Amino acid sequence: MKCPFCSNSDTEVVETRDSEDLGTTRRRRECSKCTKRFTTYERVESVPIIVIKKDGRKEQFDRDKLKHGIIKSCEKTLVGIEDIERITDEIERELRGLDTTEVDSKKIGQLVANKLKKVDKIAYIRFASVFRRFVDLEDFERELNKLL
Repeated sequence: MKCPFCSNSDTEVVETRDSEDLGTTRRRRECSKCTKRFTTYERVESVPIIVIKKDGRKEQFDRDKLKHGIIKSCEKTLVGIEDIERITDEIERELRGLDTTEVDSKKIGQLVANKLKKVDKIAYIRFASVFRRFVDLEDFERELNKLL
């Protein structure tokens, strides 16, 4: 594993933990050159999930794209990277637990919205404004009233 700070390929595993569902292994590593620590996650590769977009196109599920969208919604909030990682894990696990390998993007968006609503209202509103395509102030107002 390469160090993300200095690119040294000699790193040591300091701590290993399995996630609660045993689907992911978290490893704390330390670089032998710069002595900085970083975390890696291992998970078993499985059958690809196909996302059906609003216009009917299909594309392979991208965990990083999902995580990036959640990160954008959580900028300048108190939601930490551990929470974002947990939400991403939960959504991916729910998608893999479905009876099909094809999922509407709308379903994924709804899962994200539901999780963010429980964690941080601001992150939820940010996500909902893009996901539900708010067009005017009244759309925001209606969603805020639902939260209140």
